[in-house]
Amino acid sequence: MKKKILTILLAVAMLFVMAGCGAKAPADNNDYDGLKVGFIYVGPVGDGGWTDAHEDGRQAVIKAFPGLETMIIENVPENSECEQAARNLIDQGCNVIFATSFGHQDSIVNVAKEYPDVKFFHATGYITSENLSQYNGRMYQVRFLAGLAAGKKTQTGKVGYVAAMGIPEVVRGINAYALGVKTANPEATVEVNWTNSWVDASAAKACALELLNKGCDVIGYHQDFTTPLVACSEKGAWGTGNNVSSPDVVEGVYLTAPLFNWGPYYVSTVQSIIDGTYEGGANYWGSLADGMVSLDELTDVCAEGTAELVKEYTDKLIGGNWDVFTGEIKDQAGTVRVAEGASMTDEELLSFDWFVENVIGSIN
Repeated sequence: MKKKILTILLAVAMLFVMAGCGAKAPADNNDYDGLKVGFIYVGPVGDGGWTDAHEDGRQAVIKAFPGLETMIIENVPENSECEQAARNLIDQGCNVIFATSFGHQDSIVNVAKEYPDVKFFHATGYITSENLSQYNGRMYQVRFLAGLAAGKKTQTGKVGYVAAMGIPEVVRGINAYALGVKTANPEATVEVNWTNSWVDASAAKACALELLNKGCDVIGYHQDFTTPLVACSEKGAWGTGNNVSSPDVVEGVYLTAPLFNWGPYYVSTVQSIIDGTYEGGANYWGSLADGMVSLDELTDVCAEGTAELVKEYTDKLIGGNWDVFTGEIKDQAGTVRVAEGASMTDEELLSFDWFVENVIGSIN
């Protein structure tokens, strides 16, 4: 079940940082027909979460294609600065650009129109064009599995969730986590607290502490930093991580985490460009079955019976005959939103704007 995020050790590689950009990979005799790949990150490398997961993917590209030039620009806000970052990369010769945060979408759409010969890829969005593709993973599948671990562990029946932005991706993840909690513990609730930021580490910790002070004893989160786990440690509680494996942040706290594995997608996409088989306008949504997402190892902190329950639902998800949002599912008002035996469509999942019945809180 475990599929760790790739960790690449480069014995002879050197990275230089200039004006927020990571320098190109070491050159050799391969010129890849002038291909140069740029990555736009919403946070810093070393965040222990979202950006690190994408950086692991870039390192997989560097390993797979020795001599291929890559660049990064870190800490790019979800505003017009993203357009500037994209143009900066293009001015430095990048003709393939991956932008890695939902809020980068509008900027990338604009720049893609201006540069039809540049191939753009945007993570977690929905707008495509001839030279703009989207890519994402069905993270909700493994958030559900993490919710199973949280539901088995809670002793108060109160689980907290520190959320970033009230967009469908985050709402979908909260609901999946809550359904996992409910499956493991039918009386348990999940209370949501919002930071309205992906990259505010102190706010993420403060929101976690607020939930813990309300009686929550397990915390999940959709944030780019691991500070909610630190809050759990300070309050004698437990937590599930996000995006990358984080068992060593604090001792005795970490249960497991939903993980992204971007490396295979980045490598296969670059390979298709090199081979001349790339077709623009794709919308890839990888799953647990194809390894785009996975659940980290369950630690010894998990409650008895967690492994068996997680395996049961992992097998169901990989089998393809059942998915997380298969009914009957009710919303907070008790209204049936998904009928017994029916499943939400991808279109419905991509526009999620309501909470399931055991969630406490509202969508920001």
